Amino acid sequence: MRYSTEHKQETRERIVRAASRHFRRRGGKGVAIADLMSKLDLTHGGFYKHFNSKEELLAKAIAQAFDETESRFTEAVSKAKPGTELKTLIESYLSLEHCANPGEGCPMAALASEIGRLPRSVRTETDRAIKRRVKRTARFLPGATEKERERNCMALLSGLIGTVNVARALVDPEARRTVLEASKDFYIKSFCN
Repeated sequence: MRYSTEHKQETRERIVRAASRHFRRRGGKGVAIADLMSKLDLTHGGFYKHFNSKEELLAKAIAQAFDETESRFTEAVSKAKPGTELKTLIESYLSLEHCANPGEGCPMAALASEIGRLPRSVRTETDRAIKRRVKRTARFLPGATEKERERNCMALLSGLIGTVNVARALVDPEARRTVLEASKDFYIKSFCN
């Protein structure tokens, strides 16, 4: 049976969306293409009609993950009162909800320890996405120049990502909450005042 170009594109997008969440939940190595395709009621062989390799899918899934989280954070920031955008971003990123849902959250927080070992094409996509995030977010940070604001943004984002990683590693819910709240307070006082 021949499918239309539109149907093929929709199927490809379904695979990328599902892979994006799956990779964030389980990591890049923990995803078997056959399992992923089965969950979508597609055949393993059909995967190769859409992608040349798992590496290509991973790069697309990482880009999709960044786009999804960027949309959520952009929406949160757009609802913030003028002057509280950065505080809103920090509170949203260091929320219990974000911490508890790696499959729907920031790909850097979900995959930070793995990304450095992934293929170059995936790291290149990650690099592009981080640069875009820094460009969009830096305007809310303190600094006399754009370069200084971007530098501060990189420091903040690194800290936020690390905080979520530490919080996710903790079994005790109270310890997790303490890490998130203490870091939230620290970053707000350091960057928003």
